[in-house]
Amino acid sequence: MGRILGLDYGRKRTGIAVTDITQTIASPLTTVSSHQLETFLREYTQKEEVDAIVIGYPVNLNNIPSESVKYVDPFINRIKKIFTGIEIHLVDERFTSVIAQKAMIEGGMKKSERQKKANADKISASLILQSFLIQRENQKK
Repeated sequence: MGRILGLDYGRKRTGIAVTDITQTIASPLTTVSSHQLETFLREYTQKEEVDAIVIGYPVNLNNIPSESVKYVDPFINRIKKIFTGIEIHLVDERFTSVIAQKAMIEGGMKKSERQKKANADKISASLILQSFLIQRENQKK
């Protein structure tokens, strides 16, 4: 069984999270520049077995894709072409940034660390990935 990667894709940076080998727990991994993301993913998938990639998908409160999809959709299409043997899943990413900020505060992270957007991005990626894991578990029931 391979790991599952979670991505909080942004125009400048992408937060990345990963599951444990049992695909039970999502943990923040890193943040990379979005223009270096494909290289990172290629290198990571060569070192680690990856079963799926979960990408946060931007939608508005009315469930209509937000303006940001014009940046995310081309990325998703490229990833699907490059990683043909890996499942790609989309997960609603609404409120993940707000929840990430609250989690950092409640976790006691210093203000200077909370202000680093890279930290919020990788925590958002772990929230996206954990959401996917919960949805998948609920579908099994």
